Amino acid sequence: MRIEEQICGTKTQYLLYKEQTLIGSAVLENGHIPAFSIDPCWRGKGYGCYLLKELLRRNGGFDPQTESCFTAPLPDPSDAAAMALAKRFGFAESGGVLRRLRVPDLTAVRLVHRMLTDMLAPGGLYLDATCGNGHDTLFLCGLAGPKGRVIGLDIQPAAVQATNALLAQKGMEQIGRAVQADHSDLARFAPPGSADCVMFNFGWLPGAPHEVHSQADNSLRALQAGLDALKPGGVLSAVLYSGKVIGDSEKRAVLDFFRSLPLTRYTVLVCQFANWAEEAPLPCLIIKRPGGH
Repeated sequence: MRIEEQICGTKTQYLLYKEQTLIGSAVLENGHIPAFSIDPCWRGKGYGCYLLKELLRRNGGFDPQTESCFTAPLPDPSDAAAMALAKRFGFAESGGVLRRLRVPDLTAVRLVHRMLTDMLAPGGLYLDATCGNGHDTLFLCGLAGPKGRVIGLDIQPAAVQATNALLAQKGMEQIGRAVQADHSDLARFAPPGSADCVMFNFGWLPGAPHEVHSQADNSLRALQAGLDALKPGGVLSAVLYSGKVIGDSEKRAVLDFFRSLPLTRYTVLVCQFANWAEEAPLPCLIIKRPGGH
């Protein structure tokens, strides 16, 4: 079996061939599937599943990090096979059509992004103290906007290169840039009281060996530097990790540090997921209170 894709204007047509014979087709228009058919001679052999799965896959329907919505007309109630196919791929009747809505799972990083989006305004200085592959730096560029400035730090050259490449690809290189520097040296880039947000995502560089990861002593120095850099009302975020390879010494040390911060200067929020594993990523937020110099 093979799928040949033909795109015409705003429509995407999928043609399913068995050897040289056209046995099925589908049309996708802005997430709506107005037409889907399999030749009656070839029904009941799995070709409908193959075609629909390929259509969804090619358009992000199975990407766990992306929200997607697909709709289709309700089939004839007597067409049990069509209803079974729709149900198998997560379609359900809604508002007179079949609808398949996928919302990304809530992760520790995604929760932090949502909270920072609600708490911060465009403009100002934003720091990603552990830029990794650049996704948090890119997120901060979106928050900072054209009048803001974003600096990403990472000790690993590969991370700096990946981040700057991502920013260039997304047209954000005028707002943000990554530099090779240890996160404990962030005071070089953000004098005391200058930053609206400092973001940490501890652990290891995604895609790199887990044996190379942040360490407690250095991370504590970096966190103190991050707090010093914040403006009153500024926010520091940190996602903490533990596990078989990296242990939990960094996580425990950072939590002890957060608990020691004086209430007169900081509000500390540790967002524990009650039904997640003990080793699950742990998102934390620290807000510098007005007058907390």
